[in-house]
Amino acid sequence: MTTESPLMLALDLTGTFAFGLNGALTAVRAARLDVVGVIALGMITALGGGVIRDVIIGSVPPATFQDWRYFTLALLGGLIAFTLSRLLKRLTYLITLLDAVGLSIFAVIGASKALDFGLGVGPALLLGVVTAVGGGTIRDLLVLRIPTVLRSELYAIPALVAAAITIIAVKTDVYGLPLALVAAAVCFVIRMLGVRFRIDAPGPPRHGRDPDLPHS
Repeated sequence: MTTESPLMLALDLTGTFAFGLNGALTAVRAARLDVVGVIALGMITALGGGVIRDVIIGSVPPATFQDWRYFTLALLGGLIAFTLSRLLKRLTYLITLLDAVGLSIFAVIGASKALDFGLGVGPALLLGVVTAVGGGTIRDLLVLRIPTVLRSELYAIPALVAAAITIIAVKTDVYGLPLALVAAAVCFVIRMLGVRFRIDAPGPPRHGRDPDLPHS
């Protein structure tokens, strides 16, 4: 499999750590949770999308439960965020940056692993996005927030672009670490441009007040 390459595995583990730290920082900033809650939220963010992907494609037990490094890095990210919470809890930009890193890496890994298991282009695109946004979506629901993927500046779209680049690279037999890094970098840049300039995905047209809604 593509993800068995030591360098690709390192990329996957980097995303796991970034998402673990991001999820725990989100818990510190958005909810009053104790140490168990903060670490749990970090681990769910880091591991949730990969577990969903692996269950769907039949790679069971999921990689998280076969390789202690995933669990350890997710746990470490949560512990660091909790320990340094007073220093980090006001660093909103850091949370966004880590989220973009995890999003970018997991979109690439998710799409490539789906192809490794014989799935077609459409399912691979979908699982690339699911891997990227799954853990963060669970995180947001647990702290009673509308998931970032449904409301934030260009979130699912960058993941979709990264997954598409990955699939094209695999199908043309040029996929490897350089192309994986390119795909992840494109996702990261699009995501951060969306944050910087507050660019949103297109929404439904608005034509005044909805007559079916109560008037204030």
